[in-house]
Amino acid sequence: MMDAWLILRGTLLDLVPIAAVIFGFQYLVIRRRIPHLGRVLLGMLMVLLGLALFLFGLERALFPLGGMMAQQLTSAEFLPVLGAGIERHWTDYYWIYLFAFAIGASTTIAEPALIAVSLKAGQISGGTIDPLMLRLAVALGMAFGITLGTWRIVMGWPLQYFVVGAYLLVIAQTLTSPRSIIPLAYDSGGVTTSTITVPVIAALGLGLASAIPGRSPLLDGFGMIALACLFPIITVMGYAQIAQLRRKRRQADHDARRHLDSPNPGE
Repeated sequence: MMDAWLILRGTLLDLVPIAAVIFGFQYLVIRRRIPHLGRVLLGMLMVLLGLALFLFGLERALFPLGGMMAQQLTSAEFLPVLGAGIERHWTDYYWIYLFAFAIGASTTIAEPALIAVSLKAGQISGGTIDPLMLRLAVALGMAFGITLGTWRIVMGWPLQYFVVGAYLLVIAQTLTSPRSIIPLAYDSGGVTTSTITVPVIAALGLGLASAIPGRSPLLDGFGMIALACLFPIITVMGYAQIAQLRRKRRQADHDARRHLDSPNPGE
């Protein structure tokens, strides 16, 4: 009960500057009363309670669950039995890779921010962007990024090598992708790492680094969110590049058939 009260008080203190800025500008700069002030205050109270309950749920459920799953999947029950003095191979952790891929894809599909962005993108594009395919592309990138992050922790390799390599690939794709998809692809990484995904990813990385001997939760546990932000950008632009290539092939086939069906194909 004390933890809940501390979280509620902390959330209230975090919301006070936001409320001060909003009400300050409304009354001191705009110099107008806030319409329906009662409903606004009630809404802010609901925001306060919702954020406090959300943070309390993260502390009691999602963070412990991600760490617990990492520790269980790296326990002796799921790892091959080795002889004395034999070090484990990175392939011994295949269950943790499978869990990272599955949890990355599932949490991304359920991410509210991604759902909202994909639906709005489908409306603005006039149907040329399929919201479901966009969510699937982002989910695939997220799943691959988290899986690569778990493999990095198992191997103990520095994070900067993976981040630099991913950014180089993003730059190369940016130069060759359709211009209309680039802003959406860049935004997809940010909207994906939100309320549902980030707690599970962070807990998984910290739990995995704590469970593997020789790994530091501080040095090795963090960084999975960085990869999780990058790889949805790669997969969304990759999806657009594949779609563009297929359109060009269909157009080339159509032009070839028209040429063969013309009365004078040699001209």
